[in-house]
Amino acid sequence: MLVKTQGLVLHTTPYSESSAIAKVFTERLGVRSYILKGVRRSHGHHKQGLLRPLSWLDMVVYDTTGTTLNHVKEISPVSSRTICDEAKKAVVFFMDELLYRTLRENEPMEELFRYVTRQLERLEDETVLDVSMPIEFLIGTSKLLGIGPLDNHSIHEPFFSLTDGRYVGGVNEAERSMNNLVEEQRSLVLHNYLEAVYGGGTMPIHPAATRNAIVNLLIDYYHIHVTYFGDFKSHEILHTVLS
Repeated sequence: MLVKTQGLVLHTTPYSESSAIAKVFTERLGVRSYILKGVRRSHGHHKQGLLRPLSWLDMVVYDTTGTTLNHVKEISPVSSRTICDEAKKAVVFFMDELLYRTLRENEPMEELFRYVTRQLERLEDETVLDVSMPIEFLIGTSKLLGIGPLDNHSIHEPFFSLTDGRYVGGVNEAERSMNNLVEEQRSLVLHNYLEAVYGGGTMPIHPAATRNAIVNLLIDYYHIHVTYFGDFKSHEILHTVLS
């Protein structure tokens, strides 16, 4: 069966001398793997430039029941614009790695797909990069994956528990370590970001060191709540270019 869908390239692997296998987050089918014949030839039908991380594509694909590897009939870019700014490129790589490490081949997640494409449009359209965007993307994606942190921060529950995904009350030092509790000031900063993302407000302004700490905290959160998350790396480059 042929299906017309948009897709976001998550990862590509060379296949034979001239072809490639691409893992693609499609709008209509969810994550799927496709073999692209001849893509690595200098005059291949599918240009390799279409297979960059999070390349946004219009696709006509074969969807055959019982196979994990299908073929692509037609492929073209949704937008001809290219992100050239190095900091924005680093954000795209970060977004791509997060999706690659959290999504598995399953049912469509159309709301998440639309959310990701809106973020890509922001990167293309906005002149100045919002340096809080990686934090916003970590929180927004976690919510749409069904693992979003609960923002129940209060004076009675000031500590964020990475394990429970919610704010909890005061405990002694031993219990804090055992329950993966974040210290109070950093928990408050996280609350400020959660409040902005969930409420659609303006993201708080913090120095690079604080932002980096929250990114690291949220990556630790993903490690706990996504069992196959693996060794995440792109945030290290992100910390450098956004400092």
